[in-house]
Amino acid sequence: MTSARPARILAIAGSDSSGGAGIQADIKTITMLGGYAMTAITAITAQNTVGVQGVAAIAPEMVARQIASCIEDIGVDAVKIGMLASPEVIAAVADALEGLTAPVVLDPVMIATSGAALAGPDAVAALRETLFPRAALITPNLPELAHLAGHPLPTHQAMVEAAEGLARRTGAAVLAKGGHAEGATITDVLIVPGEAPLAFDHARIDTVHTHGTGCTLSSAIATLLGQGESLADAVEQARRFVFAAIEAAPGFGAGNGPLGHQAVRPQASGEGSLIS
Repeated sequence: MTSARPARILAIAGSDSSGGAGIQADIKTITMLGGYAMTAITAITAQNTVGVQGVAAIAPEMVARQIASCIEDIGVDAVKIGMLASPEVIAAVADALEGLTAPVVLDPVMIATSGAALAGPDAVAALRETLFPRAALITPNLPELAHLAGHPLPTHQAMVEAAEGLARRTGAAVLAKGGHAEGATITDVLIVPGEAPLAFDHARIDTVHTHGTGCTLSSAIATLLGQGESLADAVEQARRFVFAAIEAAPGFGAGNGPLGHQAVRPQASGEGSLIS
């Protein structure tokens, strides 16, 4: 729900110099959904629609200081976590969030579009141990979920079972994203411990302009949770936001271009209902 004072959303993620993903996508999404965006930058990247040209990590102490500065003064209604590439940064984030009761949406950025690993085994282990149990929602895509499960997920049922296993092990809800699967329909599945799976379907959009979809989805869910929406409603509305932004993509770049966040606005009658 939208109020006179916007929900305060803290995005903890890496910077994308070309503006399509990472912190930049988070800020655009949070703002377009009526939230107040704050950031803790974990890494600086030189990247564009065709690849990543360079990465510079931020010291764990500085990541923690950014988080504390936001919590101690502004306050936080929800948190989105994205790229955390090292065990040291993961530990710093976990410590900085200690005692915070706001919901955490964790996008486990582990696998690049090329299939290359973005987080080593030690980082993945640290995520499992310290941040997965802290999350209200984990949002792996299919390659990331397979990586966490330790085996391929060739069918929709295999994806659901892997998500259920992750939810059991962590106590967190899991949104398994099916965009990497084959077929004309994209099916995401929300697993909440102790509840029946909830599927969300949408016709696949034929486009290469999908850079930053995972960042956008997770920050949209965090914003809507911070505004008081239920988890299922937040997921449904966030998915609508993402698909509308894909349809409005400006077509920038020679590769996988950014979304059109600027074109997706809540209706005046409101409370998160989106025009597409």
